[in-house]
Amino acid sequence: MRPKYSKSGYDFTPLSAERVAELAAKLSPEAYKITQKAGTEAPFCGTLFDNKKDGVYTCVVCGLPLFSSEHKFNSGSGWPSFYREFDPEHVGRKRDSSYGMVRTEIDCARCGAHLGHVFDDGPRPTGERHCLNSASLSFVEKGATLPAESRPVATEVAYFAAGCFWGVEHYFQLGPGVIDASSGYMQGHVDRPTYKQVCSDTTGHAETVKVVFDPARITFRRLLEAFFDMHDPTELDRQGPDVGTQYRSGIWTTSDEQRREAEAMIAELTASGRFGTRKIVTAVEPAKTFWPAEDYHQDYVATTGRACHVKNPW
Repeated sequence: MRPKYSKSGYDFTPLSAERVAELAAKLSPEAYKITQKAGTEAPFCGTLFDNKKDGVYTCVVCGLPLFSSEHKFNSGSGWPSFYREFDPEHVGRKRDSSYGMVRTEIDCARCGAHLGHVFDDGPRPTGERHCLNSASLSFVEKGATLPAESRPVATEVAYFAAGCFWGVEHYFQLGPGVIDASSGYMQGHVDRPTYKQVCSDTTGHAETVKVVFDPARITFRRLLEAFFDMHDPTELDRQGPDVGTQYRSGIWTTSDEQRREAEAMIAELTASGRFGTRKIVTAVEPAKTFWPAEDYHQDYVATTGRACHVKNPW
C-alpha cells in the first residue's frame, strides 16, 4: 500500500488487520470493547471527559494524534467533546444506522479504532461536536515526551532541477515515501524571483523541485535514481524543447552525505556507459535559498491534465 501522510506531517497509512489485532490485544477489556466492537462507555464515567490539562489526545490503539486540548469544550454530555480534530485527515467518518437512527461514526484513520460520533450541535467556528469515549484515547500532557508512534515523521529535504518543473514535481509526488513536492527557483542571485524574471535568463535560477521525504520509507539514493530516470542529464542548459539555463540539470545538496551520494551516482552512471559517449552535465552544488514558484505552477500537471516530457520513474 502506498504510504499516506497528513498535512500536519504524520504517517497515517492504514495498518494491516494483523497489526491492529496485535495492538488491540494489549488493551484493557473496556478499551477493546469500545475501539474494536464499537462500544460506548457510560456518560460522566470516562477518565478524560473532565480533563482540563493542556495536551494532545492520541488513539489508544496506534498512538496517532486525534484531538487537542485547544479544541476541547464542555458539552454537558458526559463525554470528552471537541469542536474539531487535531488534523481532519487523522479521523475517518462513516454512516452509522444502528439503534434505529442515522449518525456519523468517527474512527482512527490509521487503525480503524472506533472513537465515537460527530454531531452538528457544537460551537463555532465548526459547529461540530466530536463526542468521544475516554477509553478510546490516551492523553499526553503538554511538555511530556510523545511516544514514537505519536510523533510526526522525521523528514528530509532534497532539491532537484531537471528541466521544466511541472512534470518533475508531478512524478516526484508519486514516489512512495515522498510527503510533498513543490516547484520553485534556486541557485540564482535575485531574491524572490518571478517566473517572468527567471525566463529572462538573467537571474541565474534553475527551475527546481523541493522534495520532502520520509527516509524511513524512501532513500535519497532512490530519489537520485528517479531523478536520472526522469530526464536526460547529458543535455546542457535544456531539456527537450525547453532551452535556457533555467532548464539546466542540477542536484542542490543539503549535506555532505547528499553531495557524496550524488557524486557517486554520477560516477556509477558514467562508468556504466548508459549514456554512451555523452557526458553527464548535472551540476552538484550546495543548496541556496528555495524560492517557491507562483501558485499556478504548483500541482500544474494534476490541475491542468497537461502532459510533460518527463518520464515516470516509478
